[in-house]
Amino acid sequence: MCCEDLVCARCAGPVAEGRCPSCRAARQSMHHPSFTISPQLLIALLTVLIALLALAGYRI
Repeated sequence: MCCEDLVCARCAGPVAEGRCPSCRAARQSMHHPSFTISPQLLIALLTVLIALLALAGYRI
């Protein structure tokens, strides 16, 4: 989904125009997404790490 499709609930204008502070913040977050790790991904990574450590400990 892009900014052109979104309508602001605060000013009822297209988010792409950036009429109000909420529009500008939403537009900025759409164009500059931050990298976040979901809890499911974190659990999967920890599980793999623990399995690798257990396998390495078993071989020694």
